Amino acid sequence: MEIVFATHNQNKLIEVKQILPSSFKVLSLNDINCFDEIIEDSNTIEGNSMIKARYVFENYGKACFADDTGLFVNALNGEPGVYSARYAGQTKSAKANMSKLLDKLSGKADKTAYFKTVIAYKTADVERLFTGICKGQIIEKPKGEKGFGYDPIFVPENYTETFAELPPEAKNKISHRGLALKLFTTYLNDSL
Repeated sequence: MEIVFATHNQNKLIEVKQILPSSFKVLSLNDINCFDEIIEDSNTIEGNSMIKARYVFENYGKACFADDTGLFVNALNGEPGVYSARYAGQTKSAKANMSKLLDKLSGKADKTAYFKTVIAYKTADVERLFTGICKGQIIEKPKGEKGFGYDPIFVPENYTETFAELPPEAKNKISHRGLALKLFTTYLNDSL
């Protein structure tokens, strides 16, 4: 089955291809020559993921799934949340985002946080959402070379290593994106 993943992010694409069964041919936005700027103007990650999936389906006529992810830090009233990718500005710099987050968390005792990924799936007949959540802690300094985004400062519950230190197979089993993709994969397999 051919399906479009509404992303230009190669890190996300690699991660998704590692998780989804090989029976699915996953295409990126680059693969379908979609270089349009899709405006994500919802105030929820659910809304932003559906905006992307609908846009691709309506403009390219292909079954599409899109994800949006947020890091929600309890001591910061859920920041950065829906603004996680652009927390420190429009450049989407992971280093700047982590630095801003760590500065705002400085001196706060509660370092608990959770990642939430929502996958939106859109075809002619279906519009569905799949959610994955991974709870954990923010650490004071980045550790690890793997992963991307906030991975170097996030330690999942019951682990001592950050997402950026874990091997991809281990991360994919417990991560927010991995959990959402597992639900999505089960749905796809059941509907074939």
